[in-house]
Amino acid sequence: MQIINIVLLFLAMLLISAVMHPFAKKVKLPYSLVLVIAGFVGSELVTYLGYDTGLRWQHFHHLVFYIFLPALVFESALHIDARSLLKKLLPILILSTPMMLLVTLISATMLFFGIGYPNYYPFLAALLTGALLSATDPAAVLDLFKQAGVSEKLILLMDGESLLNDAVAIMLFGLFSGLLLMPDGVFTLSFAAEQFAIIFFGGVLMGAVTLLLFGGLYLLIKDGFSRMIFMLSAAYGGYIVAESLLHVSGVICVLVAGLGFGELMRRQTEVDQQENLSTLWGFGGELANSMIFVLLGVTITLTMFEQQWLAMLIGIAAVLIARATGLILAVPMINLLPGTQISWKDQAVLYWGGVRGAVTIALALSLPLELESWFTIQSIAYGVVLFSLCVQATTTPLLIKKLNL
Repeated sequence: MQIINIVLLFLAMLLISAVMHPFAKKVKLPYSLVLVIAGFVGSELVTYLGYDTGLRWQHFHHLVFYIFLPALVFESALHIDARSLLKKLLPILILSTPMMLLVTLISATMLFFGIGYPNYYPFLAALLTGALLSATDPAAVLDLFKQAGVSEKLILLMDGESLLNDAVAIMLFGLFSGLLLMPDGVFTLSFAAEQFAIIFFGGVLMGAVTLLLFGGLYLLIKDGFSRMIFMLSAAYGGYIVAESLLHVSGVICVLVAGLGFGELMRRQTEVDQQENLSTLWGFGGELANSMIFVLLGVTITLTMFEQQWLAMLIGIAAVLIARATGLILAVPMINLLPGTQISWKDQAVLYWGGVRGAVTIALALSLPLELESWFTIQSIAYGVVLFSLCVQATTTPLLIKKLNL
């Protein structure tokens, strides 16, 4: 019965996303925000009518973690040009790794002292919150940038930062949540660093093996249908083997495989077939993204705002202050690099356009219920994402216009 309910829920979300897409264009609101509102209204209506779907939290967790996340990461990696990424790799790495770690630490410190309940919300839980809040998702504003004629350099920086820091955020989320569930006294900095290295480099190695295996089949068999199956197998097979069997980063594995397949698709594929594959994966990524925002609306409760409003406000302030601090420290280093100058206007766009979205929601939906503070962490994540959608995403066009970009 549960599988039937899951399929019906999925179909209902599909219908919502289909109906809301033209509506969002008509009212000129971010599509993601409209999906959240639709999901919330739909769930409240179902609850009001007294209908129990039989679906519980763990079903959303599995749906997001094993179905939506691999598609999101693989599609994002597939459609970014690896050669262009390599040319700007150093500034992107500065934005996506050291700056992201700094933002995580600053956010975690502000949340830990702001909430002020160390027994219920320890510093490790604050670090977990900081990690999932550090995943930027500029998808809601990138289309606006392209329409407005914002420079390709700035778009690549934002896209590359999002791609890499999403992977690091997901990896840190898995590490910190695992450490939180361990017995007291196990956590040490050296142990965390060792686990991080194993998870990261294990994911890179698994991604290389996945690319070698399925990429080889892709080159050997030139049939379009077969090639789509090889790409699906790489995305989901690599992710599941890495996460469930090898206990390394499935996201890093999928990221490496996706970048490799992107190059194979652009350099070793006929134009017609390339367009078909690109369209199919674009649809899959957009579908996964839409479903996550509908799920956000479905799982929002008024209790969150009644009980956790202060934690949400602290989370929003922490994210804004931490990103500003990170950019102030990172941009001067980037500007020392040859061929990469980030003007103050670009910095303003990098700051305000660094919205939180699908990955933050996906991680919040994947929180283990064994964590005592899971509801607080999820509420903070929801509050930050809603602020991003309602305030940052809607005012970004005004910022672009004001800066004459």
